Amino acid sequence: MQINLEDINSYVHEHMPLTKALGAEITAYDGKKVVISAPLTPNINHRDTAFGGSLSALGVLSGWALLFIKLQEENMSCRLVIQKSSFDFKNPIPDDFTTICHAPDAQTWLKFIKTLKRHGKARITVASEVVSPKSGLGGTHQGVYVALILNDKG
Repeated sequence: MQINLEDINSYVHEHMPLTKALGAEITAYDGKKVVISAPLTPNINHRDTAFGGSLSALGVLSGWALLFIKLQEENMSCRLVIQKSSFDFKNPIPDDFTTICHAPDAQTWLKFIKTLKRHGKARITVASEVVSPKSGLGGTHQGVYVALILNDKG
């Protein structure tokens, strides 16, 4: 299945308006990771660095986007939500930044898909990192996401 990032960005911006306000764009997906880019300007805080809430929100979004795309590749229509989120701030980010979320290993993914097909719902944990050219690693996010298979009733 060919993934169209333009369509996914449109979907995300329409259904999660905050992502548009943050300037977030899913810029890459290669089956193993998703990359989201964001400019500093709409995310700036009183110290001229990226606002922690923006970093956390984009950490959540990167995990959600990765799972959303991977579930589309599986031809599965699911409601996907965050259940638990934690963000560890490492360094201030004084410039534009990216958030990178890596896919879980094959065994973890297979178990998630089997559980989802068997029970109609499943949860999975994914991690991401926020990086920038000037600061390197700005922080790490870990999120637990729940997928629920949609039926005709939605």
